[in-house]
Amino acid sequence: MSSHGNVFSYQGQVPRIDPSCYLAPGAMVLGRGVLGPDVSIWFNCGLRGDLAPIEIGAGSNIQDLTTIHIEGVEERLDGTERGTLIGRNVTVGHNCVIHSCVLEDDCLIGMGAGGMGGARIGRGAIVGAGAVVLEETQVPPYSLAVGNPATVKKTYDPALVDRLTLRAARIYQQRIERFKQGLRPVPWP
Repeated sequence: MSSHGNVFSYQGQVPRIDPSCYLAPGAMVLGRGVLGPDVSIWFNCGLRGDLAPIEIGAGSNIQDLTTIHIEGVEERLDGTERGTLIGRNVTVGHNCVIHSCVLEDDCLIGMGAGGMGGARIGRGAIVGAGAVVLEETQVPPYSLAVGNPATVKKTYDPALVDRLTLRAARIYQQRIERFKQGLRPVPWP
């Protein structure tokens, strides 16, 4: 089975995807994008870099049903584009919406969470499940943000968070080869 998912150019812009990446069946990546080494994009995710870039750093994982997109010049009052930048070893949980945000290295984004245009999640920060980080909100490094709208509830010891977030990222990095080798379609009537 191919581990390439569905990759599309858009108006001549072709995503640059490291050969070590895993794109699960149903994952779609299009347009301006860069996926670094050992990135995994899981089942039925959509990454639409049609009007601005999406960049995902080494070792990050984007879990099932997550949508990542951007803001083009026509959507922004200042006439600029705003892409999405995801750092290294970031875990984005199932069913998230990441819209023109910056997620710094080693973040953990809980299932069903969302980040809106201009939000910046600091290194090692944790966004709780279902939280919505509003436009232009800054979540400090090594903090926990929860709720809708998300608010910072506490900060963590950086060494503890680094172990936790790196562990989460490593779990998905280890799954890449297993899925590349072991996933096969099954005929069904």
